[in-house]
Amino acid sequence: MTRKVLLVVYHTMTGGARQMAEAVVRGARQEDSVDVRLLRAPEARVEDVLAADGYVFVTPENLASMSGLMKDFFDRTYYGALERLNGRPYAALICAGSDGQGAARQVERIALGWRLEPIGHTFIVNTHAQTPAAILSPKTLNAESLQQCEEIGHALAAGLQLGIY
Repeated sequence: MTRKVLLVVYHTMTGGARQMAEAVVRGARQEDSVDVRLLRAPEARVEDVLAADGYVFVTPENLASMSGLMKDFFDRTYYGALERLNGRPYAALICAGSDGQGAARQVERIALGWRLEPIGHTFIVNTHAQTPAAILSPKTLNAESLQQCEEIGHALAAGLQLGIY
């Protein structure tokens, strides 16, 4: 049986999305038969996307949108992978200072275009950062939020390993 590959692509400016991505990886690595790749959005290429069996996209919300470098990742990989990913599973995670809905809608729309299948609702961690100082400061996410990220990673990896996805 060939090993499945889970690709986790993220971007972060203040560390919150990085913590979420690392928690996803910790959870996913509980499944020994799944290879987990963690890539920063600027490093991820279309070849990485095509080589994966499932995906987790983690981005901060900046000005009611996904981060620019996460958008750049999708811009660089979208057409090269179009019609080649149909039915593969994904999860989206957003680190937001407010509601995170703008970034969630963007990631979900791109995943829909790729014909990816969500394993659940987009998970949004709200840091409630509303002042310039709070928005720009390094983030430390709470244990409960990080545990939920781990569970998402484990669920996706377990589903890949069991052939559910």
